[in-house]
Amino acid sequence: MSLFLVLTFLFFVGSVAGWVLELFYRRFFSRNNPERKWINPGFLTGPYLPLYGFSLVILFSLSHINVSFIKQPVLQKIVLFAVMALFITLFEYIAGLIFIKKMNIALWDYSKCWGNIQGIICPQYTFYWWFLSGIYYFLIHPRILNWLYWFTNHISFSFVVGFFYGIICIDFCYSLQIMTKIRKYAKENQVVIRLENLKNHIHSERIQRKEKSRFLFILHNDKEMVEETLKQYIKKIKDFNHLI
Repeated sequence: MSLFLVLTFLFFVGSVAGWVLELFYRRFFSRNNPERKWINPGFLTGPYLPLYGFSLVILFSLSHINVSFIKQPVLQKIVLFAVMALFITLFEYIAGLIFIKKMNIALWDYSKCWGNIQGIICPQYTFYWWFLSGIYYFLIHPRILNWLYWFTNHISFSFVVGFFYGIICIDFCYSLQIMTKIRKYAKENQVVIRLENLKNHIHSERIQRKEKSRFLFILHNDKEMVEETLKQYIKKIKDFNHLI
């Protein structure tokens, strides 16, 4: 089986499954969503999160690590899952730091969590990655090759995966233009925009204006509306920082 095909399939599955996981987590458990709204996670428009796609590729790559120097089988698995969780946490930190430093945008915010580093990573979410690593190792990894054989024997599903990559490339270019506009206002005002909070703010503003709220295209609007919303949100951030 071609390694390229394996990684392509894993990235597709991870991106879509991760989006579903984040969608429900942010709706029912996120501290940054006290009103329990449905929020489209990530900076892309469509139903996929590349961070989870890359994370699944990392899990697949690390699942072959030899930990036979540890004699106890249970301890072997605990250490293996810890290594997986640490690698994904490192990847998460690098990705989050790039967006904060280069775009002045925080895609997620762990600043309220104990032991967090710059609001990007924290022990709580590293533990979640450890737990998900175990689920992957026992429930997903043994079935990957069977899924791939099924995938290669069904041309219609191959088309779906190809269509996914075409859409995500277009979506990335489209969403990057919006992020560039947000970055401009953030840099001018020397603030970091927390994307989830911004989406919440836009949602509330549209309710006040008695406009229909959007789910997938919540950041899409005419230029004047974007500028007005960003100015209000940045003023809100500055007022809050001044109070503390």
